[in-house]
Amino acid sequence: MSEIIFIVEQSPEGGFSARAVGESIFTDAESMADLHARVRDAVRCHFDEGTQPKLIRLHFVRDEVIAA
Repeated sequence: MSEIIFIVEQSPEGGFSARAVGESIFTDAESMADLHARVRDAVRCHFDEGTQPKLIRLHFVRDEVIAA
């Protein structure tokens, strides 16, 4: 696997939640820098040495509500 994709959403309480597409990896973070560190750590813990993806892609999803 050369790349893993995470769907990242802002939490209603603040911070971010990230979940991997196709893998059972999930993490939360309070800041963007913390998110990067936690996602990297989660990927390292999930995959065996030498089998982890080379790239981590973060896909940000944002809901926006506007008046009709």
